[in-house]
Amino acid sequence: MPENEDQRVAVITGGGTGVGAAVASALASKGWLVLICGRRSEKLDEVVADIEASVITKQADVSDPGEVSDLFSLAVEEFGRVDLLFNNAGIGAAPVPIDELPVDEWRSVVDTNLTGSWLCARAAFAQMKAQVPSGGRIINNGSVSAQTPRPFSSPYTATKHAITGLTKALALEGRPHGITVGQIDIGNAHTPLTEPMVTGVLQADGSVKAEPTMDVDEVAKAVVLMAELPGDSNVLTLTIMANGMPLVGRG
Repeated sequence: MPENEDQRVAVITGGGTGVGAAVASALASKGWLVLICGRRSEKLDEVVADIEASVITKQADVSDPGEVSDLFSLAVEEFGRVDLLFNNAGIGAAPVPIDELPVDEWRSVVDTNLTGSWLCARAAFAQMKAQVPSGGRIINNGSVSAQTPRPFSSPYTATKHAITGLTKALALEGRPHGITVGQIDIGNAHTPLTEPMVTGVLQADGSVKAEPTMDVDEVAKAVVLMAELPGDSNVLTLTIMANGMPLVGRG
């Protein structure tokens, strides 16, 4: 349980590496109590070892309703409430033409990126409506793929565009309950997932080029900014990107 009423509680999905781990560290440094989940327990343990604060972990698959329920039950059991959900868990599929992509890969991406985000938001809404005082905040990781696709990325791009619709729908639904919902679209944060960008990735014109990246800690700062706004304020959408990446036709 929190040591005082001012301590806030965050649940972070996909917290074992990259953006999720950076956000966990940044929130913990601000005094938040943090529960991170992911599919690989060894990665979660590495994050906790690097953070000298109150962080706990749970191995969980966000596409599984039962495991999502257990995740939020643990947060309440350990910390008493949930003030923030950072819906960050996500996967991609092989960058191949649509007619060469196995249907199972499409379903796996949809199950994790979209259904997983919906299931976690569903659990967060239930808890945030019931707790005293009620309310809270959800931040969805949309990725800049919620705005513009990369070549051969139909599953990932489709789910991230859908996250934008989910964010807007839940922002509306959350108003009467003091639940604010926003989205952060991230472009080329330097993580293990984006490491190939340093050497070269496929471009829309068929060429392969290296792309600029940015420090993932800058993303974490942006999430903290959104998370610590007062309940009557909301960043509905925020784009943070490596300035030289070819998202808006420059770079």
